[in-house]
Amino acid sequence: MNQLERRNNSILLFLSIFTIFITLTVFCSGNLAASDQKPKYIFLFIGDGMGIPQRKSAEQYFNENHLLMDTFPAQGITTTYAANRFITGSAAAGTAIACGSKTNIGELGMDPEFKEVKSVATMAKEKGWKVGIISSVSIDHATPAAFYAHVPSRDQYYDIGIALTKSNFDFFGGGGFKDPINARNNSQFFQGSVFDIAEKNGYDLISDKGAFMGLKPGDSKIIAYNHWLQDGQALPYAIDRREQDISLAEFTAKGIELLNNSEGFFLMVEGGKIDWACHANDGASAINDTLAFDAAIKEAFEFYQKHHEETTIIVTGDHETGGMSLGFAGTKYESYFSLLKEQKVSFQKFTNDTLVNFKKSAGKSINFDGIKPVITEYFGLKFQGDTEKDRMVLKEYEVVKLNKAFQLSIKNDDRDPTKQEYLLYGGYEPLTIALTHILNNKSGVAWTSYQHTGVPVITSAIGIGAEMFNGAYDNIDIAKKIMDLMNLPTNIQYMGNMDAMVRTMAIK
Repeated sequence: MNQLERRNNSILLFLSIFTIFITLTVFCSGNLAASDQKPKYIFLFIGDGMGIPQRKSAEQYFNENHLLMDTFPAQGITTTYAANRFITGSAAAGTAIACGSKTNIGELGMDPEFKEVKSVATMAKEKGWKVGIISSVSIDHATPAAFYAHVPSRDQYYDIGIALTKSNFDFFGGGGFKDPINARNNSQFFQGSVFDIAEKNGYDLISDKGAFMGLKPGDSKIIAYNHWLQDGQALPYAIDRREQDISLAEFTAKGIELLNNSEGFFLMVEGGKIDWACHANDGASAINDTLAFDAAIKEAFEFYQKHHEETTIIVTGDHETGGMSLGFAGTKYESYFSLLKEQKVSFQKFTNDTLVNFKKSAGKSINFDGIKPVITEYFGLKFQGDTEKDRMVLKEYEVVKLNKAFQLSIKNDDRDPTKQEYLLYGGYEPLTIALTHILNNKSGVAWTSYQHTGVPVITSAIGIGAEMFNGAYDNIDIAKKIMDLMNLPTNIQYMGNMDAMVRTMAIK
């Protein structure tokens, strides 16, 4: 190569590097400009118990179509540990996401020193925005409560309910109240029924779907809940939902309609029954509630499409539940997610309704052969046929497993949940758990726990400042990023110390 060729190559190299530099500078400047914009509509979706396996299993069940949340341009990985434990709980995780502060297991809206901390929802209200809180479980449960309550124990449901009525938030929707009259007797400040106090504080209570759907912007503050609350004052599992029930998506759509205003709003939506289904190792119910959660996100996304220059949507999980495994040794490397569609009801409905009714009708003549047609009807599992040609046909060891669980199930009066034979079912109804486990395993899904796990979760975002949610960060950073989007200080904002005597009494 002669000197002229070397010089020309050097010039070309310099021009290439310069072009790349200018391109990156323009691109980064554009991103910084976008980050400097502040939204006036912020959506925060929290899938309780929703880890990576829950999202991917729902995708596969959904004929390999991507969930809407998985198509968002920003995708981050988020750690979930609590202040005093590696594996978190919903109260500690909810407080971290809502307030930007780590706290101990069971504590809500306060740091480990019992200092009350403000949530992004409270800050939004102080900013002049409207605020809405929605959950598919009881509205006083740990995750929604982290946005408006400050108590040392998540079990103080009455105190949490009172805090809700005093929050002055504009819209609450989803499940009901677990202890509206302090039946648990764990509050030192009984003030009367939560429902009565809510009405005195200007809230309209709505449980009829027709009345709910008829609500219009300008109506007073609303507390709306489904007429049929299935378990723990929660909405029915999505797999059990009836036409007359209000879905999570419908609560979200109505919340958007009622909150929409020129000043701005903050809306938190929790898919709480994903967690409950995973605690019970019920893959079909967990997937259906994940899909229902994604349908609620779609309502926000439709709003975003009309207001994309003013809106941010964030989707995360508070932790993973159940140690869900997308793979089972019995199927080797194969997955058969479509088999889960054979399950017709949730573990809860099968336990509370189907199994109870069967036991009543069978009476003293109850036996395993009698339950077989019921199992086939509700779970699609077959007791006859060729196991090589039909995966739904039970193998001999699976029949033995079901029979053993059935025998434990009919010992209603002398069942001891502390014995190992019952602990194997996680404290749930033995036959129901055996059925979900077998069906899940046939589909290629397995579980390692009936409790939470410490694995990170995915956080997704779209809209103004979405790029802030790329990368790896802790759950307290979600609140801090939202504070930044709201143009507020990102340091923890304290409200005060709880009185020591009250704290001690409350914890007891």
